Amino acid sequence: MMVAQLMYRVPLLGWMLREAVLGPVTAKVLFVVNLLLLWALAIVVFGYPAIILPALAAVPVMFALLVLIMKG
Repeated sequence: MMVAQLMYRVPLLGWMLREAVLGPVTAKVLFVVNLLLLWALAIVVFGYPAIILPALAAVPVMFALLVLIMKG
């Protein structure tokens, strides 16, 4: 709870995060659209590494998910 309050106080992102968590469905959809557009902008600016780094970050998550699925 305390971490969420600290994140809400960040000047540029705090209000967007608060709306994404507590706001209506439209705010949640627009937050996801903004994240996708930010990723697209990173791809335009930085190129190939902006595509690869999220995939590399997702590898441990997918590995843990596969372990949980196989565990039953």
